[in-house]
Amino acid sequence: MLDFLTYTFPISGVTTNILIPPIVAFIVSFFTSMGGVSGAFLLLPFQVSFLNYTSPGVSGTNFIFNVVAIPSGVYRYHKEKRIPWPLAWVIMVGTVPGIIIGYYIRIKILPDPKSFKFFVGLVLLYIGVRLFFDVIKKKKAAAQKKFDQKLTKEAVVKTISFSLKKTVYEFWGEQFSFSTIGVFTLAFIIGVIGGAYGIGGGAIMSPFLVTFFKLPVHSIAGACLMGTATASVFGVLYYAIIPSPPGLQTGPDWLLGILFGIGGAFGIYLGARMQKHVPQKHIKLILSILIVYIALRYITQFFY
Repeated sequence: MLDFLTYTFPISGVTTNILIPPIVAFIVSFFTSMGGVSGAFLLLPFQVSFLNYTSPGVSGTNFIFNVVAIPSGVYRYHKEKRIPWPLAWVIMVGTVPGIIIGYYIRIKILPDPKSFKFFVGLVLLYIGVRLFFDVIKKKKAAAQKKFDQKLTKEAVVKTISFSLKKTVYEFWGEQFSFSTIGVFTLAFIIGVIGGAYGIGGGAIMSPFLVTFFKLPVHSIAGACLMGTATASVFGVLYYAIIPSPPGLQTGPDWLLGILFGIGGAFGIYLGARMQKHVPQKHIKLILSILIVYIALRYITQFFY
């Protein structure tokens, strides 16, 4: 009935209704952005499995989605003064160098769709398991409890101190700190993974900051999105400019990525706006189950 909206994208070869990419991106990004995640880690499996876009160019296309979609969410978090900028800068500076290493891993080691799916499955399995264990933990930080009670008017981030050794910021009347070098090192490693996967790294960074560095999720979401957006700009440049090996399509599909990005921009903005009114437990539980399901499918297909 809507055949006139069906389009074949010349770069990727994907044939689909042009409304599907923005609608899927909107739904995914609305929920994931509440945890500081753009949703790219779920859109890539969607492109691989449902749109049959399996060449390395899918990673670059995913980066385009991030570049287009994320600024709206960052603007919303910044407007509400909920971005710890020292954390955002550390993530950005650490992630970018790793992206180019990840790019070469993707085109040199993981160009085969089967191997790439296996790699994606391992990354997703880790993310899903971390989210699940984060959900079932009984203890909550005081700031998290207050957010769950929707007492959000004074929920702003204030930087107390920033040094190469330690950074401290205040959020909802409490002080939180993290090792600056520790987060930088983590960001670099995540950049390598993100460069190969086609994500900015927020999907991995956010669970780490919450689980290992004990930072409240409502305070780190904006910083994670900012880091993801910056890393994605460099990711797009690498995939678009660096010459690809003969016979291997590594250039991103700009039109497809922009369509995903348009839907994601609305989803991330609304998700950022609604975040402080929605308890994270239920959203994380749904996401963790979905992520683990996709991960297990990708891992088992490698062996069968």
